[in-house]
Amino acid sequence: MSYWSNRKPVRRARAVDPAAIAATSIALLDEGGLRALTVRAVAGRMAVAPASLYSRVSSADDLFDLALDAALGQDPSMTRVLDQSDIDVLLIEYYRHLIRHPWACQVIGMRAPRGPNYLRFSERLCQLLLEMDAPNPLATAYALSNFVIGSATTAPAVSDEQAAPIDGDIAPIYARLHSEQMTEPERIVAAGLAALQHLWSR
Repeated sequence: MSYWSNRKPVRRARAVDPAAIAATSIALLDEGGLRALTVRAVAGRMAVAPASLYSRVSSADDLFDLALDAALGQDPSMTRVLDQSDIDVLLIEYYRHLIRHPWACQVIGMRAPRGPNYLRFSERLCQLLLEMDAPNPLATAYALSNFVIGSATTAPAVSDEQAAPIDGDIAPIYARLHSEQMTEPERIVAAGLAALQHLWSR
């Protein structure tokens, strides 16, 4: 169950602000990844008792939901391109956002983003695809965003992937193409997005 579909009513006069919880959660995730984020860790960083957090969240899963959505909404580069008419600009900036917050890819793999900022991003992506007459805009939006998320997830391994030898006797075509491949992760993402768009425009 998502934080966004099961928000707790405020019963305490001095309840902890969800925005402060989100900001603290982002800081912990940026510093230490998924394992660093616990209710106790957030409470300690905010100098409140864990019970104070439980007045606003049910579990660490709610912390992930809050952090994921707040990170997107607080990213000025994402805010700047959200109204862009160029879908490539929007998706490349989303890729950069995920590179800045690598844990976000893992959270998306565990929990469907349903916060207001991710809904605005998804709405804009679907709107652009409708304007481009893309077949099945929602499925296409999933395909494009999943490609970007996967690319951001594997970006740290690009240098190793390039350096790892390939047995040309087993995979001669792959070995040849691999030797000619561009090495900058963002250029690879741009080429992949162009290839995906070419497939639906045929």
